[in-house]
Amino acid sequence: MPRSKDVPADRSKTFGSDFLQLNAADAPAGGLSDWLAQRLRLAVSDGRLAVGDRLPATRTLAEELRVSRGVVTEAYQRLIEDGHAVGRGRGGTVVVAAPVIAAAPVPARPPGRLPPDAVYTAEPGDDVFDTVRAAPARIDLSPGTPDLASFPRAAWLRAERRVLGSLAATGFGYGDPRGTPELRSAVAKWLARNRGITVGPDEVLIVSGTAQTLGLLARVLRDRGLDEVAVEDPGSLGSRQDLQYWGMRTPPVPVDEDGIRVADLRACGARAVVVTPAHQFPTGVVLGGGRRRELMRWAADGGGLVIEDDYDAEHRYDRPPVPALRSMLPEHVCYAGSVSKLLAPALRTGWIVAPPELHGALVNAKRFTDLGNAGLPQLVLADLMETGELERRLRQLRKRHRARRDAMIRAIGTHLPGAAVQGAAAGLHLTITFDADFADTDLAAAAFARGVKAQPLSWTRQGPGRPGLVLGYAASTATEIAEGVAVIGSVLA
Repeated sequence: MPRSKDVPADRSKTFGSDFLQLNAADAPAGGLSDWLAQRLRLAVSDGRLAVGDRLPATRTLAEELRVSRGVVTEAYQRLIEDGHAVGRGRGGTVVVAAPVIAAAPVPARPPGRLPPDAVYTAEPGDDVFDTVRAAPARIDLSPGTPDLASFPRAAWLRAERRVLGSLAATGFGYGDPRGTPELRSAVAKWLARNRGITVGPDEVLIVSGTAQTLGLLARVLRDRGLDEVAVEDPGSLGSRQDLQYWGMRTPPVPVDEDGIRVADLRACGARAVVVTPAHQFPTGVVLGGGRRRELMRWAADGGGLVIEDDYDAEHRYDRPPVPALRSMLPEHVCYAGSVSKLLAPALRTGWIVAPPELHGALVNAKRFTDLGNAGLPQLVLADLMETGELERRLRQLRKRHRARRDAMIRAIGTHLPGAAVQGAAAGLHLTITFDADFADTDLAAAAFARGVKAQPLSWTRQGPGRPGLVLGYAASTATEIAEGVAVIGSVLA
């Protein structure tokens, strides 16, 4: 058992409960502390908790798991007795040792493989469409925008000073197009703790957000003979447009209450598909367990590629975390994440964890696109991740977003009593649909004329469907949300 008897206190980091990827409701009857201690030991052994990491405060973990504080305290004591952790009083409980475990065998490759090396009546594709989406409004309930006013300016400045104070002169030169080693290492740890994905830093590629991920993938796949990527219907308009810009056809695959319908995916003949399994955009459904296994069989049987857009999986309120698809079949899942919904889209920072056979080609595509992301912001972000500042921000945002989500649901109940609400358990938006026959673009246009912007649900579809709106709540106050929904209700009255 490797030990670190003198882990410096300033190396200790504290996190929330996401790294456990568990729901206390699944615990066996009785022995709750034993069950929690076992899951903590597993997190230490597989690297989600590293030597030097500080365990979450007992009160924080108890609140997030919805168990008594005594249960958590007892579980921590078991780890201390095992020699995996030590208590440091006000310094918390710190991991000091991890068991030696044998490396997991590399699974045999499944059969099949990829081929070798300001008027709301605007519709997607119109010249004025992007202008409409970017047009300002008195109250903006568009989806996809985080709470930009809460960007952690002070924490960012502190981290930037730390980075500049220790950065060698060579750090200002051309860097690794894959991303700085510091950020790739921090992202690997973040994915292990928060998404249950075990990868090494060399498997992470830093990019300028999910839009660039799709552009790079489109070029790499076209070089390998693929000219279409299936997309969810309804689904992200932006993702569809990104793929089409790079010459990809985007056959639609229907989504139901369990997520993407894999039988329809098989029928369409596409060999790659973009999915949002943790919180489907825009419906908010979670890809069910049976459907997940079916999707993995589709990928393994035909050498298909699943592009997992994990755009806002960290933002959840009323349900336990959903494991990433990447953890199920690494050789056929390309994972894409970013900090756009957690910090700010303006940072233009995301990451790809690709199947091994695509990684090198994606690195080359990134190199010849822009030589890599700017190095200094990467180092600052890595500092925020390593010190636990980003995790603390996530916990703060969850409380704020939950309150704003609740305000929107109350406003809908008051002003839009006939609307059906979908996708409220997680994310930064919810979707409402109406059992009526009208054009949702007309509804959005009328609301926009009164100073309220919302996205028509029809913009997310490639086929017909019930009218509705996709409403974002993260960037607006409770008062603005109530007023904006009231305006929409007055249009329908």
